[in-house]
Amino acid sequence: MIVLSRLYPILDASCFPDAADLVTAAHELAAGGCALVQYRNKSGNARQMIDHARELSKNFSRPLKNGPKGWPRVLGSHPPIAMRLIMNDRPDLCLAADFDGVHVGQDDLSPEAVRAIIGPERWVGVSTHNPEQLSEADLTSADYLAIGPVFATSSKDKPDPVVGLEGVRRARALTHKPLVAIGGITRANAASVIEAGADSVAVISDLLRDPRKSAEEFFRILR
Repeated sequence: MIVLSRLYPILDASCFPDAADLVTAAHELAAGGCALVQYRNKSGNARQMIDHARELSKNFSRPLKNGPKGWPRVLGSHPPIAMRLIMNDRPDLCLAADFDGVHVGQDDLSPEAVRAIIGPERWVGVSTHNPEQLSEADLTSADYLAIGPVFATSSKDKPDPVVGLEGVRRARALTHKPLVAIGGITRANAASVIEAGADSVAVISDLLRDPRKSAEEFFRILR
């Protein structure tokens, strides 16, 4: 079973003017202690997505690129920063950009279809929004499950109904897989989400301002 960090940052392309700013934010998150980040782009075309993804891939060393000698590998005289990269929705772009996994929603490819594309080593995560979806996802080869939105969120145009902390508790009772809570999570409420049973909290908005310091504060809160 995989182990997730308490903090699961999501870099939403709509929050950044260009690829350089996106990569800068990822570096700041890494400096703040993050070892994983998801790249999400709901509005860009495939060309923009692969350009962004390849820029991230160039800047970070991940487990799958190291071969048998471990992580991180060394390129020339400059060891790259270690960061596991997860692609939202697109297993094809995960492979094209050499990412480490894919996160899919209820309207995307099934976890098993994703697994067939990306193979057994890369991670697969699945978003769920109610006990039925979570129980179904628990039976798949997904490495981790997400539940939400826990709180009201502005990161989606048409968000699913809020599940609240009780929804996190119900989800925890239904799976032994790592559980990520998502939706409206901030430094003010993150501890309560972990206490409700989540292993990790996915965050977008509350990491945008000064990503390094924000990440460091999340980790202090979530010890």
